[in-house]
Amino acid sequence: MFTLALLSATAAAVCYSQGWTLYYGDAQAHLDNARRIIDSRTPGYYQLGTVWLPVPHLLMLPLVWNLRLWQTGLAGTIPAALCFVMAGVFLFLSARHVYESAAAGWAAMLVFALNPNLLYLQSTPMTEPIFFATLLALLYVTLRYRDTNSSGALIGMALLNLIASLTRYEGWFLIPFIALYVLLVTRQRRLRAAFLFGLIASLGPVLWLLHNWWIYGDALAWYNGPGSAIAIQGSAHYAGEHDWGLAGLYFRTVLRDVCGIVPLSIAALGLLGVLWRRALWPVLMLLLPPIFYIWSIHSGGLPIHIPELWPHSYYNTRYGLAALPLIAFFAAGVLVLVPEKFRRYAVALIAVLVAIPWLAHPHPDHWLCWKESEVNSVARRAWTAQAAEILSQNYRGGGILATSGDVTGIFCRAGIPLRDTLNDGNYPAWWFAVESPVALIDEEWAVDQAGDTVSRTMARARGYRMVYRVKVPDAPAVEIWRRQ
Repeated sequence: MFTLALLSATAAAVCYSQGWTLYYGDAQAHLDNARRIIDSRTPGYYQLGTVWLPVPHLLMLPLVWNLRLWQTGLAGTIPAALCFVMAGVFLFLSARHVYESAAAGWAAMLVFALNPNLLYLQSTPMTEPIFFATLLALLYVTLRYRDTNSSGALIGMALLNLIASLTRYEGWFLIPFIALYVLLVTRQRRLRAAFLFGLIASLGPVLWLLHNWWIYGDALAWYNGPGSAIAIQGSAHYAGEHDWGLAGLYFRTVLRDVCGIVPLSIAALGLLGVLWRRALWPVLMLLLPPIFYIWSIHSGGLPIHIPELWPHSYYNTRYGLAALPLIAFFAAGVLVLVPEKFRRYAVALIAVLVAIPWLAHPHPDHWLCWKESEVNSVARRAWTAQAAEILSQNYRGGGILATSGDVTGIFCRAGIPLRDTLNDGNYPAWWFAVESPVALIDEEWAVDQAGDTVSRTMARARGYRMVYRVKVPDAPAVEIWRRQ
């Protein structure tokens, strides 16, 4: 655990010192979603949102109330980093259990933890490290259940899968497969055990469907609503859509780029050890997230863009990390082939081989996930900084009309509480200000991006004048209005 904590803290400190923590637009949005639960005109349950599942935001609540931790992004970094450590520990325990070797556990943990793309993500308010923690804890408990068939392990599996299903949608995909596993490995009352697991684990998806129906009037708002992946993609075509071959090509290419050739090569050799130990279940379970993403590329409106393939850009490259736990588990299989007295040296050699390619090219330009966040945030970071500086110097209260989208980052940067803003999560006041036939605005200020809902409202509102306009290349202008 000390090794994992040291790696995690070092990576987080580097990202913080370089100002990388909130490069991802999603990182800023996750942070702001959590803040709205406690800092809003209408705080509380209604701010949980619709598309993004709630567990990552709930984990930020003990920290995000602090203005400094919110502004810097550390309120999201700390839970993600703790989950990274937890994920590494459970991967170690799982590999040690399956291969009956502590050295194999070390090998799996180091292949997982020495990946710079994952180290970057765990330094930001992103959800992948949190899901890895639930996934790998779930893997370990399934192995314990196979051995013991204890009621405690069964309930633990179900609760972990429930948490996973409220963290990322891959968690929904796991439920039927683990229920089938329970059915197969249970020695007495199989149907009862599988039913109990499925009942508890499925509460996550059921609760989220009910939440969406209750708040938005549509149980599938998370899937096809305004902020969903399908809505964002729209009618645009992307590679892999309804094409299994292309979907597989894009996923395995991004997998290679974010996981690295050396770990993949070690994993290929470790396949012999996996076969020797007949470690079928861990392989099948850790295959499920990559299968989910290939399926999503094919049919779910979820494109992946990488520089070497059309359209030669960066988008969703972090999804390739879904295969990293599987690669790490395969790599640990090498230790089965090594005589016990040489295993500690084999672990050291694996760690060196995994680290050398990244150390040979230490600049973050070679870390695909970092590069995506850097390239895609150039314009957003520029207009956020400029608009935040303007508001810091001029805003002294009176309220701000704005959407709950990217412009929220301006208020975070400027240190303006979100309860000072009226946004689309604050009904019914938002309706009267923006959606009613007459714009009944009671805010002194308004901030919009040209073309958004607030921009269209200000075009017909009376008594306001645009006092600042921030324009940077490749982005809509940010318009700041004030009541006259």
